[in-house]
Amino acid sequence: MSKRDFRHQLQSHGSPVTQRLNLMQAVHLDPPLLGGLLLLISGGLFVLYSASGENMDMVWRQITRFAIGFPIMMVLAQISPQTYKRWSPVLFAIGIILLIAVLVTGTQAKGAQRWLAIPGVGRFQPSEIMKLIVPMMVAWYLAERALPPGSKPSLATAILILIPTLLIAKQPDLGTSLLIASSGFIALFLSGLSWRVIGGLIVLAAPAAGGLWFLMRDYQRQRVLTFLNPERDPWGAGWNIIQSKTAIGSGGVEGKGWLNGTQAHLDFLPESHTDFIIAVLAEEFGLVGVCCLLLVYLAIIGRGIYICMNAQDTYSRLLAGSITLTFFVYVFVNIGMVSGLLPVVGVPLPMVSYGGTSVVTLLAGFGILMSIHTHRRLVSR
Repeated sequence: MSKRDFRHQLQSHGSPVTQRLNLMQAVHLDPPLLGGLLLLISGGLFVLYSASGENMDMVWRQITRFAIGFPIMMVLAQISPQTYKRWSPVLFAIGIILLIAVLVTGTQAKGAQRWLAIPGVGRFQPSEIMKLIVPMMVAWYLAERALPPGSKPSLATAILILIPTLLIAKQPDLGTSLLIASSGFIALFLSGLSWRVIGGLIVLAAPAAGGLWFLMRDYQRQRVLTFLNPERDPWGAGWNIIQSKTAIGSGGVEGKGWLNGTQAHLDFLPESHTDFIIAVLAEEFGLVGVCCLLLVYLAIIGRGIYICMNAQDTYSRLLAGSITLTFFVYVFVNIGMVSGLLPVVGVPLPMVSYGGTSVVTLLAGFGILMSIHTHRRLVSR
């Protein structure tokens, strides 16, 4: 084959790399975002194997959850943003009904009433889907109005956010309620909210924040007091955070090596495979390992911000920004509470901590994010 024929074949059919990119676009997947997620998940499984005490069954269960989440992500990536926009109010209404049903007929476990029993399926936690539905609803409401929003639309948006937040806090599930509130208020903030309106909302929220202490349960108040001074009860409430900081500090710069951590393997660190898994990573891989993990998170968040900035319409821009920055809040809150900078609120480290519904919800959000980007490309041609 001559050089001219070879160049002609490349121009006609495209290079293998180009063909693969065209295939990814055809199925509405974003290669940089997908690559970042696969890298994060792969590294997370190695850490989970060590954090679980070399329990391969737990690793396989986590892989099974990813196997459930990825098809859901791919299906949601096929749906256009306009379809999400059209269905946002309906989904929000259904979500509120489900949250009310949880309070009335929900299943209790460990002192909390957060699940609905579905015959033949098992337990279902409606608060998880609200992590996506609330920003969808806020984006829909604001996209139909002039931006930046004035005082009345901002107040109405705040009410839309507070309704599911309070219903979830009543279960009680403080961590999830805070994440849902942040996802909604991030979308509101991205709409160009003026600092005057932000100040007004803060003034209105201040009395509620002060009264929140009296609405907290005893264990929630204990978490706040432990955050302020974990040494006041080193063998009780302060044990987790003290052992977590010990694990982080003992890892040093390069760490002790994979499977060589002592805090988790000798059972000093409770919940080492869920909320405190980054302490295991820090002990075994040191500062270098933590920085590598943060770089992967930064790449995923950066790609999400890029998708947000290049979104085609207001609804897509607000929704993409909310999904991306809420993912950042997940990472920030988990690392903050494990290192003692924030109270422990039970927020897992995304894609690394062992978990079920949170993994599926996160992958579903990334499916919507891919939809916003890939459908924009198709329309713009």
